[in-house]
Amino acid sequence: MSASPVPKPTSAAASEDPAHSHVFTISEVLRELQGDFPDLTASKLRFLEERDLVEPARTPSGYRKYCAADVERLRFILALQRDRYMPLDVIKQTMDAIDAGETPEALPDAAPVGPREVTGEMAAQITGRIRPMSRKELRAHSGATRGMLDTLEKFRIISADAQGNYSHHDLKAVKAVRVLARYGLEPKHLVSLRRSADAELDLIGRAMAPYAARKDAAARARVAEQSKEMLQCLKDLRSSMMDSAVEQLDKN
Repeated sequence: MSASPVPKPTSAAASEDPAHSHVFTISEVLRELQGDFPDLTASKLRFLEERDLVEPARTPSGYRKYCAADVERLRFILALQRDRYMPLDVIKQTMDAIDAGETPEALPDAAPVGPREVTGEMAAQITGRIRPMSRKELRAHSGATRGMLDTLEKFRIISADAQGNYSHHDLKAVKAVRVLARYGLEPKHLVSLRRSADAELDLIGRAMAPYAARKDAAARARVAEQSKEMLQCLKDLRSSMMDSAVEQLDKN
């Protein structure tokens, strides 16, 4: 797939292009993006700037000036974060690769490289993410029986929200359980996985406790991003240990 690099916010081409000539204040950027990203705040924008993901220009008095390219870059970054669940360090590597004119490995072949192109439909195709579903819809999508869903809920492998709906995470879990059942593993055999997940969440909670005590928006944004980063590291660590053990089985 040929890569179409994202234009850098501060490039001369961007400043000369009439399409990039409009200057946005931080409040205007929020109005532009909050329709697609309702949780976006000024603190989150400043946090993304701290992580070198976007570099708005500054007025002599220090106010941020975002051009259209900056806004589209933010739209792309936020879509990757929301729809692909990519931690910011991975997004940073992805954006650096795009800026260098490369096709980043973090994006699947089906995903076009460039801002605005990560649509809701594309995100659904990439991640399998779908709207919350009823129990009946979960059964239809997964092929599970009522009894299996009852058992999975009993062992807290899936759980409905306050409205009685299930997420794409629940669907993914049910499908995985059905595959494992072919190897003789029943839901009761998977209780240890729930305990392991709870233990990992406890580790993250303890590490974030000093920061979570702060109530300002910037602190909450940091806790959310750093929790995702820790979770990804724990996943990588668990995967590396499991891969190593399976390779040893193959050698024996």
